[in-house]
Amino acid sequence: MSQTSTASMPSPNVPATSAGHRGVRIVTPIPGPKARALVAEDTRLLMTSTKSAPIAAESARGVWIHDVDGNTILDFTSGVGVLNVGHCHPDVVRAVQQQAAKLMHFAGTDYYYDVQVRLAERLTEITPGTFGKRVFFTNSGTESVEAAVKLARYYRQKPITIGLLGAFHGRSMGALTLTSSKSTQRERFGAYVGGGHHIPSPYCYRCPYKLTYPSCDLYCAKILKELYFETSIPPEDVAAFIAEPVLGEGGYIVPPPGWHAAMKRILDEHQILFISDEVQAGIGRTGKWFGIEHHGVVPDIIASAKALGGGLPMGAIVFRKELDYPHQGAHSNTFGGNLVAGAAALASLDVIDREKLLENARTGGEHLMQRLRELQRRHAEIGDVRGLGLMVATEFVEKGPGNAPAPLLRDRVIEESYRRGLLMLPCGKSAIRYIPPLVITREELDEGVEILDAAITAAVQAG
Repeated sequence: MSQTSTASMPSPNVPATSAGHRGVRIVTPIPGPKARALVAEDTRLLMTSTKSAPIAAESARGVWIHDVDGNTILDFTSGVGVLNVGHCHPDVVRAVQQQAAKLMHFAGTDYYYDVQVRLAERLTEITPGTFGKRVFFTNSGTESVEAAVKLARYYRQKPITIGLLGAFHGRSMGALTLTSSKSTQRERFGAYVGGGHHIPSPYCYRCPYKLTYPSCDLYCAKILKELYFETSIPPEDVAAFIAEPVLGEGGYIVPPPGWHAAMKRILDEHQILFISDEVQAGIGRTGKWFGIEHHGVVPDIIASAKALGGGLPMGAIVFRKELDYPHQGAHSNTFGGNLVAGAAALASLDVIDREKLLENARTGGEHLMQRLRELQRRHAEIGDVRGLGLMVATEFVEKGPGNAPAPLLRDRVIEESYRRGLLMLPCGKSAIRYIPPLVITREELDEGVEILDAAITAAVQAG
């Protein structure tokens, strides 16, 4: 989640009306009186973390959030990428209720139950690769990354893991070694767990090498071998390389075609394992089960979480079976693969299949990109539109030459949007991510774009 704070209370000058919109209903300024009171109590009692907007939810269903003041808000965040099947999908709710009534916890790392086996089997079926696989269940994306890196270091008996500048892999000390999307996430936490190195991300809109695709010949991949392996990162000491199929927190940056394949050839040459961090891009978000499938590359380890649990804490790593630990005790946990979360995960995967949500992510994403490019033609402040499936972003820029990032404008657009009933999240230096639940309809996407259009106009005028 972003560190950008928009939780200050703006003066309520948006009319309390739903006129012109089909589902959004604004009956009080956002935040309303009950929300403001709740925000004050939260601020008094909870640790400072990553609050993004003063939205106080009371209930939700599908793509709609109902706040404590009676407002109905369109959710373009999916609970920060968690609710791919939508809020409180009835099939997921039913699975949770039924499992909770039978057995809620039985330490699946120490004992046995069929929910874990069925979910593990399902994950080995939908992850890329025809080789034998094993699964380890976790409780979060951070824990999945930790488990993946530990496994790679144990198997390879090498100390180094390489990541990308701008990537986000979690905030625990091991994962933080590889997280580099914002300096505030790392400030005052060094020294980190040893062995983390970074190379620049493949960011064509702002190429760090000032080159242009495809004439660049994928220099951003080849530089790993041609520069870093020759100067500062001995390849014989590297256990793994970790990357997101689409850079998430760092800006929803889609690597150029061929980049992953070029990287994989370099890694294979040196027997370095490839970890695909699918915490944000996985479970259908990009229109395929896993984002890496767009790039034609099969990872050695996949880290998953967020949408896997359908709203409950659930994560997993899926990996080549030969990487498995040779004895017990090297790694374990208490709650990973919890029965209730596992039941929710199985139900969520069934919903994605039955309701054809992979197809909806593809077609919905194409429609959303088209609508956002229409906005780009009307608003010079939108410098770039990018994404895969329903994992989409617009990058806001200052007018004039150079396309300088415009983070303050981006923040105003987010504020003007939630005050009008559209909830969104920032990413990167000056981008907004659009990640609605995969159950969203074309009409609901259009409603969100209409609100966004008005919010951009208001934000520009206010600036």
